[in-house]
Amino acid sequence: MASIFRDRTLGHSKRELTTRTSTTTMSTITISSLPSPFGDLTPTLTTTDLRDTAYEIFVAACRTSFGKPLTYIPNSSSSERSPSPSSLSNTPSMNKSLTSTAASKMKKALGLRSGSNSVSGSKIIESSPGSGGKVKKPVTVGELMRDQMRVSETMDSRVRRALLRIAAGQVGKRIESMVLPLELLQQFKSSEFTDQEEYEAWQKRNLKILEAGLLLHPHMPLDKSNTSSHRLRQIIHNALGRLIETGKNNESMQVLRSAVMSLASRSADGSLVESCHWADGFPLNLRLYEMLLEACFDANNEISIIEEVDELMEHIKKTWGILGLNQMLHNLCFSWVLFNRFIATGQVENDLLYAADSQLAEVAKDAKTMKDPTYSKILSSTLTSVLGWAEKRLLAYHDTFDSGNIDSMPSIVSLGVSAAKILVEDISNEYRRRRKGEVDVVRSRIDTYIRSSLRTAFAQKMEKADSSRRAARNHPNPLPVLAILAKDVGELAVNEKEVFSPILKRWHPFAAGVAVATLHACYGNELKQFISGITELTPDSVQVLRAADKLEKDLVQFAVEDSVDSDDGGKAIIREMPPYEAEAAIANLVKVWMKIRLDRLKEWIDRNLQQEGEDILLIKASIATYRGLQRELVLRGIFSSISVAVFCRLPARHAVT
Repeated sequence: MASIFRDRTLGHSKRELTTRTSTTTMSTITISSLPSPFGDLTPTLTTTDLRDTAYEIFVAACRTSFGKPLTYIPNSSSSERSPSPSSLSNTPSMNKSLTSTAASKMKKALGLRSGSNSVSGSKIIESSPGSGGKVKKPVTVGELMRDQMRVSETMDSRVRRALLRIAAGQVGKRIESMVLPLELLQQFKSSEFTDQEEYEAWQKRNLKILEAGLLLHPHMPLDKSNTSSHRLRQIIHNALGRLIETGKNNESMQVLRSAVMSLASRSADGSLVESCHWADGFPLNLRLYEMLLEACFDANNEISIIEEVDELMEHIKKTWGILGLNQMLHNLCFSWVLFNRFIATGQVENDLLYAADSQLAEVAKDAKTMKDPTYSKILSSTLTSVLGWAEKRLLAYHDTFDSGNIDSMPSIVSLGVSAAKILVEDISNEYRRRRKGEVDVVRSRIDTYIRSSLRTAFAQKMEKADSSRRAARNHPNPLPVLAILAKDVGELAVNEKEVFSPILKRWHPFAAGVAVATLHACYGNELKQFISGITELTPDSVQVLRAADKLEKDLVQFAVEDSVDSDDGGKAIIREMPPYEAEAAIANLVKVWMKIRLDRLKEWIDRNLQQEGEDILLIKASIATYRGLQRELVLRGIFSSISVAVFCRLPARHAVT
């Protein structure tokens, strides 16, 4: 698991994030989404192909045996309609649909606002003229879904017509026991399409879905010796080049049906099964389900979930039998859809991020009980993608967040640590082999984010300080780089304490202490190199050491304040902050300075004393000579003129009386 947490490149800068603006209506997703963590399908299957097939599965799964439409009361029409008790009792589904008139329970559970930012994609059909235009009939859930998934009325009509034909020919047969693309192919011929190109695209799509579900991503692994797989692969290959004739009694369809049903009816023990496996292989089933969940977002405002999501989700879940899904896979897939929609729509709607975080809490509960290897693989892939995105922002959160987007930071942190915790505690075998008490995953991740981001921020401050120094090179008495840096680091520590530490404190009680300890170490490393290169006391060195001493006192004070409630009183943090000893460094430099000058003074005195000794000897010799000459000249009577000449040759400072 160590590879999951290695440092990653920085994400979008805060300048990029703040330039994005929110729009109230978005007709299309304009920002590219993340790659799906569920795996790659055949490249010939487009998003439109998956969406159309998902819609067909939805309609087939939700169609009742009585042929009655599934209805709901849209929120926008609740004030205009007052249904009578008799009308509700005659139509059970109508009574059920009334839940959509109230605030959505699902949106409330996910922390999403109801009504204020949602523009429902539902349509209201006017009543007949006899009603006076005062009462509006509700549309069906199917019509809402068609509108949300952008399916044409022509295609919708064709699917429903085909399902009526299938139901008439196979009374009482459950939809899970059919291979839907095969049944659809058998119901229509090219003559029932007004456009030949549309028919060709429709047939090729159904064949490619069969290929994906039965050959490329089957529910059970295929034996290489399976003759049906070879036969189906050949049929599809030929059909993609030249269309096959479709129809109930067509020979080519009978060959196709034989190969398809042989593959779809396989079981692990070789026994006959009632359910057909054609869309429940991973990752095809999750990609199809992803298309259905995307329909919960308003078609007219793609950053908002529709008010009728409770009703729609209830019917979407009816596809689980065909897709081979359960509540755990739904929770995981829905978490991804919410998270990916936040990214795909430009990261402007924080409610989606909050909702993804809330849904991930359900995934965390599931991960503790589900040990299925397939689920674990999908879970690991999904959470690794979420964690990777989150950590690109959190490992340099000073570059990512500012006053314009700081509100999104708590949810991004929560997503990151939640994903990391599940990956380590519930998936990692290494973690299971160790005692859980030895590893605090959440605090460890927050610690990593703080240290990484502050080291990056410190490096940027260092570069900025160096640039300021170079710019002021021609100014009188420019400040040394480390003196400028000390001031910048102090400001960075204050900003950390006031802006980021209150958020991170939710997951790490001593976030501010870790932050100042990191800054203390970063500046201390630079200061240590500076001190090691100082040979004598200079004005620059004094400025740097005084600035460092002030910075250290401020950082220690921050650490003590943050750790006052800790069990050890903050000793652990303080131990990470070995003193700079700037005052001691100044004292040592003063001692060196004084010693150098004392040595110089002693040398000057000795030199002068030596010179003085030589001069005294010369004086004594001169005096002796002078006295001898004086005696002699006195005798000769010429003392006065010669004595003056000899005396003038002596140094002035040594003249004698």
